[in-house]
Amino acid sequence: MAKDGTNRGGARIGAGQKKKPLADKILEGNPGRRKLMVMEFTDAAELEGGSMPPPRDYLAAKQKNGKTTLAVEIYEKTWQWLKERRCVHLIPAQLIEQYAQSVARWIQCEECITEFGFLAKHPTTGNAIPSPYVAMSQSFMKQANNLWYQIYQVVRENCATEYKGATPHDDVMEKLLTARRGG
Repeated sequence: MAKDGTNRGGARIGAGQKKKPLADKILEGNPGRRKLMVMEFTDAAELEGGSMPPPRDYLAAKQKNGKTTLAVEIYEKTWQWLKERRCVHLIPAQLIEQYAQSVARWIQCEECITEFGFLAKHPTTGNAIPSPYVAMSQSFMKQANNLWYQIYQVVRENCATEYKGATPHDDVMEKLLTARRGG
């Protein structure tokens, strides 16, 4: 205990060796010989074949400039990717919505940087300042990456089949370039 009465030290969140994905353990023949944690729901309702829950209205809301964001498309593509890996029931829809909205906002900020440039005019002095869209873009990109890592970690740890390959997050740059071209 420190002089100020607070406890310090101990285990930190995220410290230590990362868990090995279930698919890798199965592929290697379970070298640790421990019982593998495979989630099986025997009493649960059959979740396969369910339709995608509709995205909330705020994902498709028109922006101030009259355009719609790509959030609905990103949401649908991410949900489909999770369904193909049979992990959609492990991820809350809210997390997918947050991810889709963050990516859409990042793309929107990048479009503004393209349109208005990297510099802006200070409102009172008139001097050149860095564009606020740059900082917002970096913030949304960081948020989207963090949300994607949460989603991907669940897939990685619980998917008994191949989870590698193209992901919706890999296609984000393509979405940005397509949005800049106007279609």
